[in-house]
Amino acid sequence: MANQKRPKVKIARALGVPLTPKSVKYFEARPYPPGQHGRGRKQNSDYKVRLLEKQRLRAQYDLSEKQLSRAFDRAKKAEGKTGEALVAELETRLDSLVLRSGIARTIYQARQMVVHGHIEVNGGKVNKPSFQMKPGYVVTVRDRSKEKVPFQVAREGGYAGEGQTPKYLEVNLKALAFRLDRAPQRKEIPVICDEQLVVEYYSR
Repeated sequence: MANQKRPKVKIARALGVPLTPKSVKYFEARPYPPGQHGRGRKQNSDYKVRLLEKQRLRAQYDLSEKQLSRAFDRAKKAEGKTGEALVAELETRLDSLVLRSGIARTIYQARQMVVHGHIEVNGGKVNKPSFQMKPGYVVTVRDRSKEKVPFQVAREGGYAGEGQTPKYLEVNLKALAFRLDRAPQRKEIPVICDEQLVVEYYSR
C-alpha cells in the first residue's frame, strides 16, 4: 500500500481487488491469489475476514495503517454510520478525486501529481494528497504543468475510460479542471469494500 515495495499486481491478486488497469487483465487470467498455494482452499477466521477487508480499503486509497486508523477515529465522531463516514472521508481526499475526475489513471499517479505540485485547489497550489476537499472546491492543473504528457493524455480523455465519472463531480477535462459539487454518497463511491467489517476490525 503506501510505499509498498511488493508488485501492485500481486497485492491486487492477494486482496481480490484490481488496483490498476494492468491488474484487471491479470485477474481475468489468474482469478486466484498469487503463490503456489493460491488455488487451494483456505479457512478464514472472523478476524482474518475483517483484516482482509481493512487491507482492501487501505490498498484502494494507497494509505498507510496510521492514515487509515486516524481516518477511522474521525469517522467515529461524524454523524451517521461510521463505515459510510469513513469511506466518504477517504473519497474526498484530493488524490482520490484527482483519480475519479479522469486526470489520473491510478491512485498512485494521482498522488504523484499532487506531491509534485501540479495541482491547484481554489487557485492555490496544494501538494498534500490527504487535503480534504469540500463541496464547491475547484481543482485545476497548474498552467505550467498542462503541457506535460500525462496531462495531455488526460485532456484527450485517455484516463477517463478507466471508470465512470461519479455524479458528485463536475469535470471539464479539456480545461483539466473539476469541482466537487456535493458530498458523495456511499452507493456512488466506486470502492470494493464492506465497510462494516472495517468498523468491526477497529472496534474489536
